[in-house]
Amino acid sequence: MNLDRIERDVWINAPAARVWATLVEFSWVDDGHRRGVTPESGERFVANSAEDGDYPIRIEKSEPPHYLAYRWASAFAGQEPGEGNSTLVEFTLTEEQGGTRLSVVETGFATLPEQHRARALEENTGGWEEQLDVLRKSVAA
Repeated sequence: MNLDRIERDVWINAPAARVWATLVEFSWVDDGHRRGVTPESGERFVANSAEDGDYPIRIEKSEPPHYLAYRWASAFAGQEPGEGNSTLVEFTLTEEQGGTRLSVVETGFATLPEQHRARALEENTGGWEEQLDVLRKSVAA
């Protein structure tokens, strides 16, 4: 098991533009406040989740509708993402077989404080499985 990296992907029966529109709502950490917003490189916003708290997010790179990278401190709700407390999440959307392959790679767990590392990796690993399925179903609806 890689202790610094999570990699997951899902095939979605929809064009990349439709998958992108759902992806950038950040529904896994935001309670619906980002509908219709296209993220831009350098943008900062706070995703609000009634269940999990607030997560400041910094968009590292946005190339609609094929690539999105952001940094967040998922193990430290409310903290600005920075060196030593955050991970980098990268989404790649590739048109494939009449649909879109959505891949997510999250890295940087090895740089988190040791007491948070294993839990963050475990929670986010399960989280991505769940969230990619939710996203696939949301696009199909």
